[in-house]
Amino acid sequence: MMEHSPILLAALTGFISGVLLSIPVGPINVTIINEGARRGFKWAAMIGLGAVLMEVIYCTIAFTGFASFFSRGVVKAIMELASFVFMLYLGIKFLLAKTVDVPDEVVPGQVMEQRLESKFKPHSAFMTGFVRVMGNPGILVFWIILAASFISREWVEPTWAAKFACISGVFLGTGLWFLGLSWAVSLGHRKFEEKTLLRLEHISGVVLLTMALAHGGHIVWQMTSHQLH
Repeated sequence: MMEHSPILLAALTGFISGVLLSIPVGPINVTIINEGARRGFKWAAMIGLGAVLMEVIYCTIAFTGFASFFSRGVVKAIMELASFVFMLYLGIKFLLAKTVDVPDEVVPGQVMEQRLESKFKPHSAFMTGFVRVMGNPGILVFWIILAASFISREWVEPTWAAKFACISGVFLGTGLWFLGLSWAVSLGHRKFEEKTLLRLEHISGVVLLTMALAHGGHIVWQMTSHQLH
């Protein structure tokens, strides 16, 4: 079915990646958990909406400005290998996580994030989420790698319609996660237990490892087929 519905496949790829990559505890999730417990659903949801918008902007830049270059010839092969290593690294990292604390050194681009927050002084919940994602350029690099991988694997066709479908899926996936998280932590103004957050991170790690191994198997199959021919 997916082979005959490239738009649906692209949208599903974006949705699944959006959900999976939003689950691990990071600055935005921590902010939503703290603010949702303290100020309620609406405030936390607006933080999430701001974060989703900036995430989608980075995702769009990756798909429209870089992915096509990284899906050609030798560069395509290199990006396939890089995406395998990247997913494997993230999967192992999330699976072996022993705490949900977010120490300063683990947050890429935190210095830029602090500078942007100091400059823009976001007072609204929406701008808080937006600026915190904007201040993390590692997210753009992250989406460039994933976009190139999705196109090289033909999960997303190199057409505007397929790219837009994937970006829309990312928007829906990340948006649903942040809304669900905002609603959950606002119930009774409570915070999630560390065990719950850690379990979610481990599940995300297992799924990413599964995807990495499947991707690695595909690379080996391609190499074997090439040698046979």
